[in-house]
Amino acid sequence: MNTYFLYARKSTDVEDKQVLSIDAQLNELRDFAGREDLNVVNELVEKRSAKTPGRPVFNAMLERIEAGEADGIIAWHPDRLARNSIDGGRIIYLLDTGKIKTLKFPTFRFESDPQGKFMLNIMFGQSKYYVDSLSENTKRGLREKVRRGEYPGHAPFGYVNDHRTRKIVVVPKEAEIVRQAFELYATGQTKLDSLREFFADHGIRTNKGKLVGRSFVSHVLSNPLYYGHFIYAGEIHEGNHQPIISKKLFDEVQAVLNRRWRYSPGEQSTKPKELLGLFHCADCGGAITAEIQKGHTYYRCTKKNRAQRCFQPYIREEALNDEITALLKPFSVPVEWAEYMLSRIKEEKKQDTQSAMKLATQMRAEIEKINLRLKKLLDSFVDELIDRQMFMEKKAELMSLKKTLEEDKNACTAGKATWLEPFQKWILTARNAAEIAVSSSLQQKRVLALEVFGSNLVLDRKKARGSCVEPWPLIPENTSTGGMVGWPGLEPGTNGLKGRCSTD
Repeated sequence: MNTYFLYARKSTDVEDKQVLSIDAQLNELRDFAGREDLNVVNELVEKRSAKTPGRPVFNAMLERIEAGEADGIIAWHPDRLARNSIDGGRIIYLLDTGKIKTLKFPTFRFESDPQGKFMLNIMFGQSKYYVDSLSENTKRGLREKVRRGEYPGHAPFGYVNDHRTRKIVVVPKEAEIVRQAFELYATGQTKLDSLREFFADHGIRTNKGKLVGRSFVSHVLSNPLYYGHFIYAGEIHEGNHQPIISKKLFDEVQAVLNRRWRYSPGEQSTKPKELLGLFHCADCGGAITAEIQKGHTYYRCTKKNRAQRCFQPYIREEALNDEITALLKPFSVPVEWAEYMLSRIKEEKKQDTQSAMKLATQMRAEIEKINLRLKKLLDSFVDELIDRQMFMEKKAELMSLKKTLEEDKNACTAGKATWLEPFQKWILTARNAAEIAVSSSLQQKRVLALEVFGSNLVLDRKKARGSCVEPWPLIPENTSTGGMVGWPGLEPGTNGLKGRCSTD
């Protein structure tokens, strides 16, 4: 009397995607074995797709049959055994060699003779055709979504998949976190580990409650989907979803990422980080490092210059904080001056509208030229004049240029003069400089100091000094209330003051 393995399989744990669940298969197969008086020696269950070889339970079952533990297999349908040519061919071969004497199916009659094997081979071929056809139909559907500008995958952080419209939509709270993360990193003063803590402060952690990984942060910062494009099959595509950031901000972040090609150690491992990288040693030009001694943070020269001895002393963080405050206080604009300048900027923006519209027209023409180049590029690829690698590289380059032009065109259409925006931002920063210098955190003072002095600050005998960078020389030194050198076309109706911008 033949002995059998009872084999039940499904591809996924999602019940509504299966014709018959595991429990239903087992019940039907047990009833079938009882009606046919079949001797079942073991019941085997597997939850894995059969479209590719490598199922562990299936492979172990065939090895046990070759070892003589059973003579045949009971399964619901031939497609439960194989949906690929290798597993199907292996079963046919074991039937040919007599290792498998027979197969039993409640839904398919099989006899181990040439005709039965032929029909079984056809059933395996139909199962493989079904898998291949389903895969091709799925890919075709995804390609059509891509042509419509719809992101075809799982929505990244900041978006959610809308299953009604089959599109991705912005999650406002998460989108604001993403935007702030990009803005922080674009300053060049924030590292990946700081952003991990930034996400944690906003409630974004792993499932185990830990900080998100650097790979998560890096993926967010390098994902073009956030400015309106997305990558599918290694190729850049234009999306129709709502962007969270501008292309300009994305490019600024990529520039910072490219500069930081080496791994940087975690910031949380050592406490004194706020003022590092801000000063250089006045004697040897070395970097200034920090360490904690007896509960206080001290800053000192690294003294790594072997060609020159350095005798610069330590300085406590509190004292260095006072030095920075003294440096920054003169670089402020009185409120009445700032308000006057902001009103003049508003007037200038109105006057720029006409010229901006003309510039926008020119940009539209440039965008049309790029669209024509993209079409010619696609034709060259279809005609096999260029290979796929060159096609994708040139397409990504043109798509990036097109996105930049579109954002510039939109800014012109909205009447935003490119030179007035940074000037307005500078006026606002200068108006708040005194408050930042006196009452803000060390990190805020550091950001302002870098903006005012750049890399020109040095420590000399516990004293900080340096010279400011453009446009901060417009604000003279040694004035109790602050002031500005006249800016042609925007100056107040009084004579501009002249001053030397230096803390020497």
